[in-house]
Amino acid sequence: MHNSELMIGLMIPFLGTAAGSACVFFMRHELSGQVTKALTGFASGVMTAASIWSLIIPAMEQSEQMGRLAFLPAFAGFWAGILFLLVLDSVIPHLHMNSAEAEGMKSRLARTTMMVLAVTLHNIPEGMAVGVVYAGWLSGSAEISAGGALALALGIAIQNFPEGAIISMPLHAEGKSRWKAFLDGVLSGAVEPVGGFLTILAASRVVPLMPYLLSFAAGAMMYVVVEELIPEMSAGKHSNLGTVMFAMGFTLMMALDTALS
Repeated sequence: MHNSELMIGLMIPFLGTAAGSACVFFMRHELSGQVTKALTGFASGVMTAASIWSLIIPAMEQSEQMGRLAFLPAFAGFWAGILFLLVLDSVIPHLHMNSAEAEGMKSRLARTTMMVLAVTLHNIPEGMAVGVVYAGWLSGSAEISAGGALALALGIAIQNFPEGAIISMPLHAEGKSRWKAFLDGVLSGAVEPVGGFLTILAASRVVPLMPYLLSFAAGAMMYVVVEELIPEMSAGKHSNLGTVMFAMGFTLMMALDTALS
């Protein structure tokens, strides 16, 4: 039973990306700036709430025996996650949406390839987050239920749907065929189940480090939110749309985690 629930949980976020990428077959035009802002704001809200309710709070609850120092594993893990993504961001060549200049190491990769790498880069912490939460559930942690793990997987899948569209639609607009744009979008999400599975393998061997791993995933996700998603949400002409959608994503993920736990 555990194995089937685990496989479903790992695949749900990936299916969200694939479904979003399929929008390239049904929509003729690239997403408008306002729609992109709304979807990016929504994704930011989901990831922020997931970092708090599904990762940081369980990490601190698992460290309660440390008394006043119960925050230390979460503190250390969070910073490790931030620094890990900072290193990846500095090394992997990638190009964010609406950006003219690539980041990371100098390379001769095609513009479209670097756009896919940008999305893949921030899918890494999402896969890790799902993996470490399921590892916590499998280890018998009282702070993480099957419902709580499923809530995180569903929340990530919901915000992956617009992300899939945000990558496949511009790739098609850049000249790629609909099928190639779709496959690139799907490929960008494939890192999530793989990363999740590898995280489960690692975490199952170091159960005492679970609070560090949970907060590590939270730090990595928050890095993506602050460094990439919020700037994209706020770019261009001032609009409150991204902020409102952030609140919607945040409260939806909060409700999912509470209702399913």
